[in-house]
Amino acid sequence: MTPSDAPLVELTPAAADLLRRLREAHGPLMFHQSGGCCDGSAPMCYQDGEFRTGNSDVLLASLTVDGVAERVPFWMSKSQFEVWAHTRLIVDVVAGRGSGFSLEAPEGVRFLIRSRLVGA
Repeated sequence: MTPSDAPLVELTPAAADLLRRLREAHGPLMFHQSGGCCDGSAPMCYQDGEFRTGNSDVLLASLTVDGVAERVPFWMSKSQFEVWAHTRLIVDVVAGRGSGFSLEAPEGVRFLIRSRLVGA
């Protein structure tokens, strides 16, 4: 895979495992990363369609997760995408609760973005 072929967004095995559990409990899922203050720079996981996207958002990826019937869309605000445009986003999971409304909060974990420059 060349750097230009690399996905813009990928999941760690821990993130994929958590998405399978969340899908079973909540139905189809989506991510949105706004870039705002507090947990706004962390990806938030919602039931698909629960967070309304619009012209100020970019669909970066439709993630395939083994064991999940449908793809999981990953949205980002345009202003945040301008900052991260040359970066591969890696969705991971860490212990601890974020302060947002993301579906994983009751699990005692939170999604986190790790990143690599495209081509690195």
